Amino acid sequence: MIPVLHTERLTLRGPEAADWPAFRDYFASERAAYTGGPKDEKQAWMVFAAEFGHWALHGFGMWTVTLEGTPIGLVGCWYPAGWPEKEIGWLIWDGYEGKGYAFEAARAVRMQCYGPLGWSTAVSYIHRDNARSIALAERLGCTRDAEALHPNPDALVFRHPAPAEVAA
Repeated sequence: MIPVLHTERLTLRGPEAADWPAFRDYFASERAAYTGGPKDEKQAWMVFAAEFGHWALHGFGMWTVTLEGTPIGLVGCWYPAGWPEKEIGWLIWDGYEGKGYAFEAARAVRMQCYGPLGWSTAVSYIHRDNARSIALAERLGCTRDAEALHPNPDALVFRHPAPAEVAA
């Protein structure tokens, strides 16, 4: 059972098969360059299927972010095999970036991680050249953690504020 999260403007729900076209289009585009793309349709399908599997294996995962019922991206928890730490990540589809949606959704996800999921810490792994994502992490109060392990050499690690700092 995937919880549904609500913010002022958004609904975050579990992934659904109907999200595939928007997901595929994102990963086929140059916008996916910092998140493992671009990918062909077969590669994108494997990543899409992993979104569902992650929920089944861990009991948490990436939520589909919707605006008035339209899927506009994914924001959520990610901890696949080989990841050094639990991550809060975000992907916002073309045309929806720059409107504060990722910030709003990431704050809601972080509260879920620190509350019901009981996480004591979280990181975001961000490609060193992804200036917009780095700016979002900083806006969320994250700080660069140069000592933390990372999943690949191009990733910078941004540590989220501790639960007590977020609740304050």
